[in-house]
Amino acid sequence: MGIVNVTPDSFSDGGQAVDPQAALARVLEMSADGADIVDVGGESTRPGAELVSEAVELGRIERVISAICEATSAPVSVDTYKAGVAHAAASAGAVIVNDVWGMTRDAGMASVVAETECALVVTYNRGTADEVINLVDDMRGFFDRALKAAADAGIPRDHLILDPGLGFAKTYEQNFIALGRLDVLQDYKLPILVGVSRKSFIGRLLNRTVDQRLAGTIAANLAALQSGATILRVHDVAAHRDAITVHGAIGDCR
Repeated sequence: MGIVNVTPDSFSDGGQAVDPQAALARVLEMSADGADIVDVGGESTRPGAELVSEAVELGRIERVISAICEATSAPVSVDTYKAGVAHAAASAGAVIVNDVWGMTRDAGMASVVAETECALVVTYNRGTADEVINLVDDMRGFFDRALKAAADAGIPRDHLILDPGLGFAKTYEQNFIALGRLDVLQDYKLPILVGVSRKSFIGRLLNRTVDQRLAGTIAANLAALQSGATILRVHDVAAHRDAITVHGAIGDCR
């Protein structure tokens, strides 16, 4: 899953794809590099980012999603927690809703996903970090509740994708626990998405700036694949496609 942030303030690529033509060019490049899905976001979710209105978010993404769907066959995911934005994005051609709040921020999200028949990425995001919790138990409880809410809203189970929510409401140490315990998510027998690309806990571990975190990101994502991840959300598609190809060739020889 290639990341296309149509924002001026995202932590890594803010401002690079604000113009619809620039966004489309980025999508075409990612598709050529081997992206299977493109994830379009119109509001930064980095810590401390300024909240934007639904109208502003829609103004950023609607034309971009329409242009992508007209120019390519790549499935489009919309990175939003707002039900109204998700509905409009689906009308423009998006087929996946990537909700970093796991349906806990907007009470209308579950019904919109059910109505539009989109797939849904449910992200484990408890809102605030708590260093004393048992992260594995808390994550399991979160997904149990989310899957029940999805079923109650009429979302087919096979439309759900689980995301451990790296970087969202977790301490530094808890990010590594979540990444290392993907076996907890495998118990649900659903696809697992991991979004670790260039995130700050990698930078803190390695003492690297955002533009120096590719090696650490690839290492984390290959570990995630070994632990059951099925979708990797990344900025650097070509490098990850190469890494996955080599990783798979080695695995085939075991």
